[in-house]
Amino acid sequence: MKKFTHPAIVAFGTATLCTLFLTGPLVSPTHYTVYHLSGSARSLFFAVGLEVGLLWIVLAGLLLLAEKCTSFRIPIWSGLILFLPWVLMKNTASLMGWMMPRSISLPVLLVPCVFSTTVFCLGRRSSFYLVFNSVQRLAATLLSSSAPIGVLVLIQLLWFGWQARNLDSSPQLHQRQIVSGSAASRTRIVWILFDELSYQQVYEQRFPRLQLPAFDRLAMQSTIFTHTIPAGIFTEEVVPSLMTGLPVDRLNVSADGQLQSLHNPLSGAWQAFDPHQTVFQDALNRGYSTAVVGWYNPYCRILSQVLDRCSWASRFLYPGSISSEKSIPANVVSPLRQVLSSVLMHLRFRPGPSAAETSAAEMHISDYRDLLAAGDTLLADPSLDFAFLHMPIPHPGGIYDRKSGSFTTTHSSYIDNLALADQYLDHVRKLLEQHGQWDSSAVIVMGDHSWRTKLIWSSSLQWTPEEQKASHGGKFDDRPAYIIKMPYKREAVRIVSPFAAIHTRALLDGIIENRLRTSDGLQTWVQQQR
Repeated sequence: MKKFTHPAIVAFGTATLCTLFLTGPLVSPTHYTVYHLSGSARSLFFAVGLEVGLLWIVLAGLLLLAEKCTSFRIPIWSGLILFLPWVLMKNTASLMGWMMPRSISLPVLLVPCVFSTTVFCLGRRSSFYLVFNSVQRLAATLLSSSAPIGVLVLIQLLWFGWQARNLDSSPQLHQRQIVSGSAASRTRIVWILFDELSYQQVYEQRFPRLQLPAFDRLAMQSTIFTHTIPAGIFTEEVVPSLMTGLPVDRLNVSADGQLQSLHNPLSGAWQAFDPHQTVFQDALNRGYSTAVVGWYNPYCRILSQVLDRCSWASRFLYPGSISSEKSIPANVVSPLRQVLSSVLMHLRFRPGPSAAETSAAEMHISDYRDLLAAGDTLLADPSLDFAFLHMPIPHPGGIYDRKSGSFTTTHSSYIDNLALADQYLDHVRKLLEQHGQWDSSAVIVMGDHSWRTKLIWSSSLQWTPEEQKASHGGKFDDRPAYIIKMPYKREAVRIVSPFAAIHTRALLDGIIENRLRTSDGLQTWVQQQR
């Protein structure tokens, strides 16, 4: 037992527990972190591995010091025992995706401070010393029992890191072949997906004084679905469902970031994901040239076989403020800075935005700018006649100030991002008009899901009074926006009957195959889907 509770083993078990928020997502069997990563995985895996190793060395040094020098034993062990609950609580919240309220986190942080002071005052009493010895031995046994788990975690970290080593390599895209038939017989299709676009917020109960002129102008010549049933609430599941026409509630992803299979909640079965069984292959079969500019989902990786042009972006802050765009030394330092920032934020009465929140907003802005530029290139090329644009707006957090008309990392909201989405829609329209493509194109504008108020955002630190008011106290309306402008259409139409977004592939196929060309035909088709 003495060897089992050696300071080095106890330190390794403690380091394992303290870094679970870093190692957990990378060794998770879902592999979602790697799946959504558009950059290199090397920096993440190396930085996390070094973080575990450095913390182990520091803790081992402190525990060896406590063993050799009795005057340091009580303060070192009391600090370790008393502060570990707060660390574990924060780790659990991070792994589960919870937003830990400050009213809970602050007391758990302050209690150890009070107890540490008490321990320091009572440390010289012999009766307390005997109790402390028993507590220390128990804590050492419990912490050392986590060491075997740490060994397994490190093995998985090394193995998954090796499998993801080529994550950022450029995939070989589909090579378009010349097929019979004139391009003039094909309707250019521009499919725009605004992430988290709510029908209610755009058309039904718009926030007072929010101007959305591009959406209003589009409505004057489009069919608007007032009751769209979403295909889900998470983008990573919704988009595959829209592409394949199948219900999806879970993904099976490999360690190298590939989408392997989809889970059908109706049949309960897993089905292999085949890019050739998507709407993009349908378009290729009819002689279209396919192109994607998208956010969050690894489109270029999972659809390379059916795309002629592709660009995607997905910058995000990994736990500990680690990023694939930072150097390994910077990533090693980032978790320590985040912990210190978290402690300081809790101790302030009215905390402002953290450095992590500011960095996340900066990455969100960078993604938008990159996708804007890539989308412009795509739209300016009329030979790319089946174009899918997935934009990272109005998805929270806010990155735009609608009053100044500029990007911002603070004091922004979902409502501001709606104004930015309207600005982007106007930009797309002007670009297509400039190239004589607007009237003749079929333009589909939709949200993957609605604004997930009480489901996700209303409990976050980023939630604003403006969002509270706009959502009527955080009420969730699940209807995403769904708008279709058919070629040369001039009249406004509203379809009030429920329409399931899972039929999007079938709808696009109807346009691709020239079966759906008019508003009347679209209305008839929607009734048939019911």
